Amino acid sequence: MSIVVNNVSKFFGQQAAVNQISFEIGKGEIVGFLGPNGAGKSTTMKMITGYIPVSSGSIHVHQLAVDVDQLDTRKIIGYLPENNPLYLDMYVKEYLHFVGGIYKIKNRNARVNELIDMVGLGQEQGKKIGALSKGYKQRVGLAQAFIHDPQVLILDEPTSGLDPNQLVEIRALIKLLGQQKTILLSTHIMQEVEAICDRIIIINQGKIVADNPREALSSSQESQTVYVEFDGVINASLLKKTPGIKTSKSVDNGWLLEGDGSTDVRKIVAQLAQEQGWLVLTLRSERKSLEEVFKELTKKK
Repeated sequence: MSIVVNNVSKFFGQQAAVNQISFEIGKGEIVGFLGPNGAGKSTTMKMITGYIPVSSGSIHVHQLAVDVDQLDTRKIIGYLPENNPLYLDMYVKEYLHFVGGIYKIKNRNARVNELIDMVGLGQEQGKKIGALSKGYKQRVGLAQAFIHDPQVLILDEPTSGLDPNQLVEIRALIKLLGQQKTILLSTHIMQEVEAICDRIIIINQGKIVADNPREALSSSQESQTVYVEFDGVINASLLKKTPGIKTSKSVDNGWLLEGDGSTDVRKIVAQLAQEQGWLVLTLRSERKSLEEVFKELTKKK
C-alpha cells in the first residue's frame, strides 16, 4: 500500500481533531477525502505529509514512517495545501525553478517548461504570481506539487477558484496522473468527486464514517428510497402510515418513499398494492446522490 494510516489521533490541547482513524490507499487509486469544515481533513493531510506530527498511531508512505523518514517521504509526496502559499513577488517560471532547485531536479529547465504546459500556464509564465487570478495561482500550486514527479499526491481543494473550463482540464490531468500515482484529494465539490474519484472516505467530527468505492457508497446506507407510480388515485394516507416507510413525498406522477431500514421498501409497496387492488405502473430503487449520502453521514447528532 502507498499510504497506510493506522489508528491515528491528533489532539490540540484537550480537543481531538482526529480520533483513531485508519485507512489504506494503494497505487493507482484516486481517493476523495470528504467532510464538513472542521472534520479533520486538512489535519489528516498535514500529518500524512509530515507537516504536523501525530499524537498517537502511525502513518507510512511507501513503507516509510512519516515521523521518522521525513526527508525521504517528502521526496515522494507532492502536496498542495488548502491555502496554497506562494511567493507572490516571484515570477511564475522563476518560482517553479526555485521549487525545482529545492528538489534538486536534473534538467530543471525542461521540467519547468513541461509543467507549465501541463497545467496550462503558458500565457501567464512571464507574470508575477501576485498578478495572477485565483485560478491561475491554483495552477501554480498544482505545478509545484507535481514538479518532482512524486509517487503520492496529497491535494487539498485542488480546483478551488478554477472556472468551468479550467475545471475540466485539471480534472482530466488528475485522472491521468492517477493511473500511475496514489492521489488523496479533499474537496467540497461533489461533482468533482464523482468525476475523478474511485473511492470515497468521509470523515466527521474526527472519525471515519464511510470508506467505500464511489459506486457502492449510496447503496451502503441503511435507508432505501424507491420511486413508485400507480395507475389512478390511491389512498395517500394509507401509504404514508404503512410500517417500514419512514417518509413519503409526492413527485411528478408518483411517490418517493424512504424506508426505515427494516425491510425492502419494494416488497412493502408490492404487498400493499396487492391488498388494496392498486395497479403499479413503475417501481424502482432510487440511488441516493453523493450529496444526500454526505448530509446523512455528517449531520450533527
